[in-house]
Amino acid sequence: MANTAVGLSSIYILLHWGGLGYWPATFLGNAAGALVSYFLNRTFTFRSSEKMGSSSIRFVAVIFVCYYAAYSLGRETADFLANTVHFLPSLFQKDVSVLAGTVLYTLFNYLGQRNFVFRKKVERRRHACIIFHEKK
Repeated sequence: MANTAVGLSSIYILLHWGGLGYWPATFLGNAAGALVSYFLNRTFTFRSSEKMGSSSIRFVAVIFVCYYAAYSLGRETADFLANTVHFLPSLFQKDVSVLAGTVLYTLFNYLGQRNFVFRKKVERRRHACIIFHEKK
């Protein structure tokens, strides 16, 4: 939650007060949230004992994939609402894009962190054993 609050508030500050466009604001704000996310997720959410080097490389990869997918879909969602359904006033289109992107990013990122970055070693060994036994 703290990482989402840091990222989302940074995005809105950069977007409205910093004068940045959608992509620079979401990238920089998301980067701020990602820094907080790595340490909080590593320490508290997943209680990982992974080495920082290997987990940080996987973390960055997940962050980039989730960022692009989520904020692209968020923008497409807001564009659809504004242009097709005429539900969204253009004044709030960027705000809705950011909010939709953040919701999607939080979901995608959590799943990526849990299943790829901070997966417990016991689970990896069990998975490797299952694969090994299935091949015999």
